[in-house]
Amino acid sequence: MRQKLVIFLLAGAMALLSAGAGQAETSWAVTEGTQEYRGFALDNVLHSEEQGDIHFNLYVPDSYDGSSPVPVFFTLPGYEGLYFQGVGENLYREDFGFTAQEYDPDMIIVAPQLSGWDEESADQTIALVEYFLDAYNIDRERVYGEGYSGGGETMSRVMGKRPDLFTAYLQCSSQWDGDYEPVTESRTPVYIAVGEDDEYYGSGPSREAYEALRELYLQEGLSDQEINELLVLDVKGADYFESRGASSQHGGGGFFAQDSEIMGWLFGK
Repeated sequence: MRQKLVIFLLAGAMALLSAGAGQAETSWAVTEGTQEYRGFALDNVLHSEEQGDIHFNLYVPDSYDGSSPVPVFFTLPGYEGLYFQGVGENLYREDFGFTAQEYDPDMIIVAPQLSGWDEESADQTIALVEYFLDAYNIDRERVYGEGYSGGGETMSRVMGKRPDLFTAYLQCSSQWDGDYEPVTESRTPVYIAVGEDDEYYGSGPSREAYEALRELYLQEGLSDQEINELLVLDVKGADYFESRGASSQHGGGGFFAQDSEIMGWLFGK
């Protein structure tokens, strides 16, 4: 039987402890899931007054006790992993939430299951990120985001709204639906990985997003070296997918989760 938890938190709790100043109280209501899969608690629900019920799967390392700040990783799935496909389908179908654990054993991993890839889903993602930044002792310098396929569309919208919440963003086999200017203003690093002949998106939208972001950085006076630290376009040829036994380039984007160069870039920021 699920247990409904109402967690009362102090906004800016760490600042309060250090400064001894009063802060307004923030209330979060969360229903904990009862199922588990490979260390993830499935189908937790954040009840947001503004954004409704937000479903997410959650991995919290046994080492976490709240005494020290830890990194957090948010991974948004493609269409097959959305909530209406079934609880946990994102974890059954994609490996990003599992291979991420290899880069930092103390990292909390959040795998939301939203209902789409529109503005509503982006706003729900933002609400979920804000909840975790309040409810857990998170290292604000190590907040990572990733979106595959439709999840990349959603996360790009998030980047167009609140890139300041994230340390870096990895977009896989997708297209950019969000605004560009907030990303360059916040200098949030972005890595865009896609197949040259992705059957669903093609590589054109990824190239266009890269060029748009790059042009904004050039207008700000950044050098090529500075831009390359903030922005990467990685277009994979057919041999990349064939060598991994992928039957398609779009579905083969799931192999990016196992690519240490790609994932290492994200968690190295």
